Amino acid sequence: AYDLIDPLTQQQVGLVRDEPAGSQKWLRLLVNKRFLSTTLNVYEQEGMPPVLTLRKHPGLLRVLVDVESPEHGSLGQFKSKLMTIGGGFFILDMTGQPIGEVSGDWKGWNFQLRDAQGGELGTVTKKWAGVGKELLTNADNYMIALSDAGASSPRQAALLLAAALAIDTVFKEKQG
Repeated sequence: AYDLIDPLTQQQVGLVRDEPAGSQKWLRLLVNKRFLSTTLNVYEQEGMPPVLTLRKHPGLLRVLVDVESPEHGSLGQFKSKLMTIGGGFFILDMTGQPIGEVSGDWKGWNFQLRDAQGGELGTVTKKWAGVGKELLTNADNYMIALSDAGASSPRQAALLLAAALAIDTVFKEKQG
């Protein structure tokens, strides 16, 4: 589960639930999560229908994450890059054509979301939570910032949120 917090007010603005299919829940006890599919649903409030859904497909070398919205249908896909130091994704439209890229720095803490022309749409930054939390838990904190170009489109804002969730799910989450 993830809490979505407004950094200025510290108020919860949404929540995310990892909701794998029933059989996947039990398989997680025996099989590495990387080889299993899962679904992340983003909710504005508990008990409401999801406003965004991410479906991670199983993968060995490359992982594919579909991003959908009940209001707009398919928003695109994230396809993990091969051979990157900090991690990253190609962003594909519904037909599989590249429309952007998510690139991480060498330590995998700072990511940029860029459109197909290289314009920055936003950033995702992993925040240091302190020694105790970093060493003793697998909880991470991310700051999502939209550029002016990214903020101009609800679709791009949704893709940036989805990028942060995909980064954590594919690259950061404990896979055991």
